[in-house]
Amino acid sequence: MNRWHILMTFLLLVLFISLPCLVQAQTIDPSCDPQDPKCPIDGGLTLLLAAGAAYGIKKLRDSRKKGASEL
Repeated sequence: MNRWHILMTFLLLVLFISLPCLVQAQTIDPSCDPQDPKCPIDGGLTLLLAAGAAYGIKKLRDSRKKGASEL
């Protein structure tokens, strides 16, 4: 295993261990109507955006590494 795999394994392990602490039921704010478009989008959307950014960076690095090795 190289350093990248060890680092990713460690980070995933820490994430899965700490996930139950982060994901807890939240009470709905009584002043926020779910049908109101001004009601904030929270939590899951931020995680999805972060995961998408990380995946894009990984793909970019992989394509650059592949391009450099073909030269």
